[in-house]
Amino acid sequence: MAKKKHDTLNKEEFSQILKKSNIVKVQVNDELKKSFIAYAMAVNVSRAIPDVRDGLKPVQRRILYAMNELGLDSSKPYRKCARIVGDVLGKYHPHGDSAVYFALVRLAQDFTMRVPLVDGHGNFGSIDGDPPAAQRYTEARLSKISAEMLKDIDKDTVDFYPNFDETLQQPAVLPSRFPNLLVNGSDGIAVGMATNIPPHNLCEVIDGVIALIDNPDITVDDLMQIIPGPDYPTGGIIMGRANIRQAYKTGRGGVTVRAKCEIEEHSSGKARIIVTELPHQVNKSKLVEDIANLVKNKRVDGISDIRDESDREGMRIVIEVKKDAQPNVVLNQLYKRTELQVSGGITMLALVHGEPKILNLKEVLYYYLEHQKEVIVRRTKFDLNKAEERQHIVQGLVIALANIDEVIQIIKASRDKFEAAEQLMNKFVLSDKQANAILEMRLQRLTSLEVEKLNEELVELNKLIEELRSILNSEEKIANIIKTELTEIKNTYGDARRTQISLDYGEIDIADTIIKEDVVISMTHFGYIKRIPADEYKPQRRGGKGITAHKPKEEDFVENMFVTSTHADLLFFSNQGKVYSLKAYEVPEAHRTARGRAIVNLLNLQSDEKITACVPLEEQAQGNLLMATKRGLIKKTSLDEFAKIRKVGKIAISLIEGDELISVQLTSGKDEILVASAQGKCIRFSEDEVRLMGRDTQGVKSIDLDEGDYVVDMTLVKPGYDILTVSQYGYGKRTATEEFRLQARGGKGIKAGVFNDKTGKLVNLKQVAPEDDIMIISNNGTIIRMRAQDVSKISRDTQGVRLMKMDEGNEVVCVAVVNADEEIDE
Repeated sequence: MAKKKHDTLNKEEFSQILKKSNIVKVQVNDELKKSFIAYAMAVNVSRAIPDVRDGLKPVQRRILYAMNELGLDSSKPYRKCARIVGDVLGKYHPHGDSAVYFALVRLAQDFTMRVPLVDGHGNFGSIDGDPPAAQRYTEARLSKISAEMLKDIDKDTVDFYPNFDETLQQPAVLPSRFPNLLVNGSDGIAVGMATNIPPHNLCEVIDGVIALIDNPDITVDDLMQIIPGPDYPTGGIIMGRANIRQAYKTGRGGVTVRAKCEIEEHSSGKARIIVTELPHQVNKSKLVEDIANLVKNKRVDGISDIRDESDREGMRIVIEVKKDAQPNVVLNQLYKRTELQVSGGITMLALVHGEPKILNLKEVLYYYLEHQKEVIVRRTKFDLNKAEERQHIVQGLVIALANIDEVIQIIKASRDKFEAAEQLMNKFVLSDKQANAILEMRLQRLTSLEVEKLNEELVELNKLIEELRSILNSEEKIANIIKTELTEIKNTYGDARRTQISLDYGEIDIADTIIKEDVVISMTHFGYIKRIPADEYKPQRRGGKGITAHKPKEEDFVENMFVTSTHADLLFFSNQGKVYSLKAYEVPEAHRTARGRAIVNLLNLQSDEKITACVPLEEQAQGNLLMATKRGLIKKTSLDEFAKIRKVGKIAISLIEGDELISVQLTSGKDEILVASAQGKCIRFSEDEVRLMGRDTQGVKSIDLDEGDYVVDMTLVKPGYDILTVSQYGYGKRTATEEFRLQARGGKGIKAGVFNDKTGKLVNLKQVAPEDDIMIISNNGTIIRMRAQDVSKISRDTQGVRLMKMDEGNEVVCVAVVNADEEIDE
């Protein structure tokens, strides 16, 4: 069989074909550049970057608008997500259904969105990384606050543009009656750029917008006083403000977020780390798995067990710490090696007039505010047009009713509707719309009541039109409307901040940012500490029941409380004779009835170590520290030896077995000391009798104790003061200092009062001036504050008077002397 001969084209034939064909010669490089730029802009503008005005990407905006068109507001039944996704795909978003569904799911996740815009019903995923159920199983509707995103969209408040097949119109932006871009944040990766805006607190952001309205020249630093930083739906703790400040000023920065962890101690001496909040978008189950792998691979030491005890009440990850390990060290290792601490960038990139732009905090609020002004103006114009149209119609009806007989005659004499309309327009100088409205008027409108209603409606319409025109002519009124509506949204939907902002001690001088004021520091027996403004407590009359100062956990009680300044150094002395240091402002502030925070979260204590004494040191403090122990020893050490105390602490005193510190006082070197025991013995001697010693020493004898007796308190004797003694069951008295004579150190001492079964043992011995206030606290956390002058001043050898009523089983555990308060509660 012969082979088929292939035809070939010569150059002339090929040239003729090219001339007849529509072929354009291009350079491949040029075409690639041109096409890729077009693709990049399409991705950036139509997919990945949110609009600065409503904070939404196109797919999110289309989902909310489609749900609104379906009538799925928060008061309506849920609808299958498959139906919602189908509507979005078929009408507005010609992409894959999974892209739309996952965007819908994200809008409904309360651990992703600070203010969810969709109310989901069913499995929408979890913080453990569980995927949502298929769209045919889940249901959804708009959340309540979404109504504020879509409010007045039917009043020509925003521009619309055609959908992909030009059969429908879709909004270019939503009215967004609250600043959604900052409230819910946004993240997305575009071509050559990315956005990462963290969520914020609704109340704070609205306050920031209102502040910008009131002061257009406000600075970013001033705005940060109102919006201090991001507020994540999962809580956590932000470490430091420097990177946030940079992001708010330049549009680029970062943030470091820690999980909220507390260290709890067991009676067995073991400790455990409790995790109750995680950084935003951290997968909880993966985190637990990662910690377990670190322990298994011996990259983290000191953990004996880890378990997830989270339930519908909240998150709780328990990390058991070995008995011989320091929990703070373990926690720091976890911060370093796991997602208990994460660092991320902030890029405040958004579309401004259709172009991607890096914005600072003020610019974000400014563009949102400009959008709201436009929404108010367009809404007002829409309402004005409607009101003027109705006014025009009502004016025609009023004219007709005023001449009803003649109108009826014209209508009866006319051949058809068109002739009647023409006759009415000619006779009464009416417009076509007015004439048609008269012809369509029902006979019931002829009643006197209906006529009166029309006149009233006309008056109201005139008022409304006047008000709407005044709004359009006044920028101040527009601003006031925005402020009023934002305040209503804040009051309706706002909530408290969830994410704490902690101080990063490496970036600023913290002391310069703390107001110097008096505070009450209180510590419980099991080591919970808190800081409260001193003016929380008002004085009461002697013998009252008191108010709750501290609600410790069961079997715990307050045993140490004092007043100091926020700028004071606090020296904490432990039962093992070590000393640690904190600034007073580093102690977490808490409500008067709150338990406070475990001090092991603030100090690097050993597992069996407990704080037994605390001394506040005001700025520029000088002198010696005098330490008294329970077994009657006393030691004096120069304050200079306690400078620059590291996190791990320093040795303060060497203690013999079975002894512990009960009091530490700051002295001048020439003071007199009064030491008291539980059985009511006390001894007064000069500080000169105690020589200076180094930190790692035991001290000398202060008082010769009887069998079973122990020291309960030590105070410095100052002229002009009285000695206050308070007993176990709430009895006390003031006694002149002169009645406690000066003796040699180490003697038996003298009686501080009469103590028996009725009064109980001596609890505290303090020095007070008549103008001082006294705070007495019992082991159930109840406190009473009274004037020192209200306490009877009687001789030393008496039992005193009742200062505080004690319920059965309760007893006084602590007494503090504070500055007098001007007010007093009965």
